[in-house]
Amino acid sequence: MKKLTQLFAVIFMLGIVMVACKSPTEKVDETKTTVKSLPTDTEFDVVILNGRVMDPETNFDGVRNVGIKDGKIGLITEAEISGKETIDATGLVVAPGFIDSHQHCIMPYAYRLMVRDGRTTIMDLEVGAPGSKVDAFYKGREGKSPINFGVSVSHEFVRAAVLDGIDKWQTFHTPDMRLTRGGSEGWSKTRPTLEQGNQILSLIDEGLRQGALGVGSTVGYMREGVSSREIFELQKLGGKYGRYTGMHFRLTPGNDVQEVMGIQEMLANAAALHAPAIALHFNNPGYNMVHELLVRMREQGYNVWGEVYPYNAGGTALNAVFLEPEVWVQSLGYKYEETLMDVETGEFYTQKSREEMLKKEPTRLAIVYKMPEEAVIDWLKLPGVAIGSDGMPIIEDAGLEWDTPYEDIPNTHPRFSGSFAKVLRLARENNIPLMQVVSMTSYNNAKPLGEMGLKAMQVRGRMQEGMVADITMFDPETVTDHATYAKGTLPSTGIPHVIVNGIIVMRDSEPIKRFDAGQPIRFAVQDKGKFEPLTVEGWTQKFYAVPEDFSGTSGLHMD
Repeated sequence: MKKLTQLFAVIFMLGIVMVACKSPTEKVDETKTTVKSLPTDTEFDVVILNGRVMDPETNFDGVRNVGIKDGKIGLITEAEISGKETIDATGLVVAPGFIDSHQHCIMPYAYRLMVRDGRTTIMDLEVGAPGSKVDAFYKGREGKSPINFGVSVSHEFVRAAVLDGIDKWQTFHTPDMRLTRGGSEGWSKTRPTLEQGNQILSLIDEGLRQGALGVGSTVGYMREGVSSREIFELQKLGGKYGRYTGMHFRLTPGNDVQEVMGIQEMLANAAALHAPAIALHFNNPGYNMVHELLVRMREQGYNVWGEVYPYNAGGTALNAVFLEPEVWVQSLGYKYEETLMDVETGEFYTQKSREEMLKKEPTRLAIVYKMPEEAVIDWLKLPGVAIGSDGMPIIEDAGLEWDTPYEDIPNTHPRFSGSFAKVLRLARENNIPLMQVVSMTSYNNAKPLGEMGLKAMQVRGRMQEGMVADITMFDPETVTDHATYAKGTLPSTGIPHVIVNGIIVMRDSEPIKRFDAGQPIRFAVQDKGKFEPLTVEGWTQKFYAVPEDFSGTSGLHMD
């Protein structure tokens, strides 16, 4: 029996290695064209000399010089090159710019910390923007960001608009939860009528028409109000545009059975509809099963992927539905005194103190411990998985600006500031292949988004000639996160230089206020939407055996 168990373990590990070693270039990408290298005597805008260039798509890893011209990588060579600006990258890894697919704070006071952590693109693929405000989200940030930015259309905000009548949006993304979660409950607990459901889907459609990257659903916060039918129609609508539905899935956080059941809802719909889907922060109980489901789906040609953040504790609003005693304590078996910590005071809640705080500040940020520390190392070994920080906004952000000292920013979860540096540090400390984690920080988000037809991601996440020059340089021996649960806004170190769209936005660890560097990551605005209102009659005509005429009686139902 012991030998059989050992044999199974070997086979299982071999399967993982085979997945890990599969070349990402075996599948021909028809969106790419042959790129001609610029000559070595070109006067480049920026040259990076003597760096260890790593490209996760081709697995290239070698010391080279990089020439950047007109915002793109024009040449990667061993020859001598020169340019208007020079960066000596001796001893540094020259990697694709880090892509954060799950950052809830796309605001000026966050940008310096994002750059210090090597991030060149931050996107909110979970909460997203109100359906009618996607274009306003993008226009409000153009020319005002040193890094690229993108957003989903928000299932939560659209439900709040239809079911609670909320329309006074302020930031057009996650911080507007102050409006939805501050008192109203229709968005989370109300089952819509067919008419309301059509209104919800129509607003989702409007956001997609305006260029949203996909649909973001926080259904895990809306378990009572959102039916399986609503989720299915949400994914169907996203699929009509060829875009993902990103889900904080229904039963997260839960136990290992509930977590897997939640992802199976999303993946079953994705298979039936052949629609892209992303499992947001699946670093919870049952993660190994979730990962296997995603791998097997991709092997069958489905564009589905997942992301994790490298912390054993999450962060959320204190009034989250899954923190209610009947779920957190009675169903999941957690104790508030051991798992639910106030982000500002560092003290753990009791049931009584939580109830008291809910009366005063229902959306107060809390740290939620839900996984063992050693699980974080497991997550970083999963091929094909992306990093999404799930960094939360500072809810009381009045007066916070680009140059606000790091120590003066109110406390938040450390993933806000340190996620990518922590990934690199943990890889170093636990002998995880560097190319594996470089892929996680960039290519593993760019590849599936590019496969949806998102042109901005077909030319990012790679260190190749012709690609957009979003580049992060780090010292693999010293890169370190410093943000902690006690102080979550301390900047990372060991990432001295960052380039966005060919513009240096950090040199020698000093962020540069180049608000002309960041570009919108979005789809083109379309003239017409794709939503067709749902009707009972339309469904029955398609899915019931209802003849147009039978013995002179139109639409006779056969019981």
